[in-house]
Amino acid sequence: MTEPGSLSTSSQSTPSQLVGLLQIDHVGIAVPDLDAAIAFYEGTFGMTCVHTETNDEQGVREAMLQVGPNPDGGAVQLLAPLRPDSPIGRFLDRSGPGIQQMAYTVADIDATCAALRERGVRLLYETPKRGTAGSRINFVHPKDAGGVLVELVEPGHDH
Repeated sequence: MTEPGSLSTSSQSTPSQLVGLLQIDHVGIAVPDLDAAIAFYEGTFGMTCVHTETNDEQGVREAMLQVGPNPDGGAVQLLAPLRPDSPIGRFLDRSGPGIQQMAYTVADIDATCAALRERGVRLLYETPKRGTAGSRINFVHPKDAGGVLVELVEPGHDH
């Protein structure tokens, strides 16, 4: 994997078109108590909780909070573990509450994953999994993204 600081200028000209990134989808924040975190973000920052769900496969209870008066302002995803051995449970145990991942919207997650693999980037899943609101997701391994867990999100019809 090429380090971000060593990329040539020509490779930086249109990287988002090359792999299909469309926009920032959300920032994921690991929290120990989902209800308390929702109350904090709504009460302190005036965000609006627009969706909650439990994803047993991922071992997480989650909420999407809209930033600003309309959905174009982006979202914050709050993630609370259902069990200590879930990815979010392990993250909280290792790092404490905080930013867990950065997510980007893609139109075709299969094409994006293929383009990233062609560049030698490791993905956490061989095939995309079900994400929030019927989306399809995969993750770039943090060691291949400067220590950041990057989520790729192909929105579902409920997203």
